[in-house]
Amino acid sequence: MKQTVHDAIVIGSGPAGYTAAIYLGRAGYAPLVIAGALTPGGQLMNTTEVENFPGFPKAVLGPDLMDQMRDQAEHFGAQIEYDDVVSVDLNQDVKRITTDGGQEYQARVVVITTGSQYRKLDIPGEREFSGRGVSYCATCDGFFFKDKPIVVVGGGDSAMGDADFLTRFGSSVTLIHRRQGFRASKIMVDRAEANDKINFLLDSVVTRINGDDSGVISLDVHNTATDQKSTIPANGVFVAIGFTPQTAFLNGQVDLDQDGYIQVEGGSTKTSVPGVFAAGDVTDKIYRQAISAAGMGCRAALDAQEYLTSLDNR
Repeated sequence: MKQTVHDAIVIGSGPAGYTAAIYLGRAGYAPLVIAGALTPGGQLMNTTEVENFPGFPKAVLGPDLMDQMRDQAEHFGAQIEYDDVVSVDLNQDVKRITTDGGQEYQARVVVITTGSQYRKLDIPGEREFSGRGVSYCATCDGFFFKDKPIVVVGGGDSAMGDADFLTRFGSSVTLIHRRQGFRASKIMVDRAEANDKINFLLDSVVTRINGDDSGVISLDVHNTATDQKSTIPANGVFVAIGFTPQTAFLNGQVDLDQDGYIQVEGGSTKTSVPGVFAAGDVTDKIYRQAISAAGMGCRAALDAQEYLTSLDNR
């Protein structure tokens, strides 16, 4: 049986992927979205209230926003498959995509919106106690540390938001950051500093996570300004130090920058491979916002439409 060649396949989901699918669907291309097996919807599936997405003056829950985007994409003809892409062959006019479930798909155009994954501390104890006190998702796991000491590691918006959220549960919340200044937005810093349940430990890095059969019990901390070393109690450690783009499955077929993000041409979403486009956090390491990812997903769909039209007019 001859395999179907889709006009467009979107690899990934989230605001970028679903927006690309909405635009491609409305244009009549019936895109296939390979949304991921474990976390379809991207990082917003682990977020509580989203206050800065236009159109929701009273905020919207991250999972609800992603569900609505997915439903809108399906309404316009997108097909959603919940699987992970493990390899691709992008060097031909017809691109081939293979999933973890063993399925192979073909398409004339591919839009990559695989986002990024949580960055690790890479210190002793982190891997051993992952899931037993070490977490990368405050909204997922905060409840498990009710009335227990909690530490958040990081200095960006995610760290500030996590620390603020975790004060609902912890007996104490300490935010540890390696510098004095924060890279977080002013509104998020102001909100965290105004919360008297949050303690700040600055110019400091966590060097070891300690625990026993029950889970995490303490952290070894080094103050880089004073060279002082200390051990502080903690049962929950929430790591919020950034992300790593999910591009390993590309196996070098698309040009990446030194940090592993997909490179695009100028203000477009065109990659180094004709017919392959990228949008969202997999290519954007500056803004990292749901609305900017959605806008880039729109641009990727329009770029893809232009490419498909040029193929049809040959």
